[in-house]
Amino acid sequence: MKIKDRIVLGLLAGFAGNVAKTAIDEVSLRSKISQRSYRETASGVWVSKRSDATNPKGQLLGGLFDFGMSSVGGIAIVYLLSKTGRDHVIPKGIVSGVAIGSAITAALSAFPSNKVAPKDAASNLSYMFAHAAYGVVATAVAAYAGDASLFDAEPVNDYISSDDLTTEERRLM
Repeated sequence: MKIKDRIVLGLLAGFAGNVAKTAIDEVSLRSKISQRSYRETASGVWVSKRSDATNPKGQLLGGLFDFGMSSVGGIAIVYLLSKTGRDHVIPKGIVSGVAIGSAITAALSAFPSNKVAPKDAASNLSYMFAHAAYGVVATAVAAYAGDASLFDAEPVNDYISSDDLTTEERRLM
């Protein structure tokens, strides 16, 4: 069964992408590539001390913020695919994920109250890699779980859906 609602599809895609991003973030943290988890950085916007960002309540706060932003990003990805089509999932996913992640990371780091945001290159490169994976997974889920009607662009002039064309007519396009 394909999903016909863009918002619901975006929420699902964002959630799936965030699971991949969180897994990569955890591996990066445990491998000592990254100084702190993305949840901790996100939580740092709302709390005043690092110890508050690392305790269970701070981790929950950061996780909820992270999943919320990932859901918004998933909705944006669905709308992007609605306008540009479901082809080229990997490049569209990488660009979307890195762009969304860069915007969110920049916003989190820009808050003067955020004393938790990492400033080292390795942590931020790890975040970028995790966001690229987020984008690829979210874009793939949106492309494959979404109903075809979500991605068929509205006619500009005398538009004929490619589904209505014969094989010969498609070849001539």
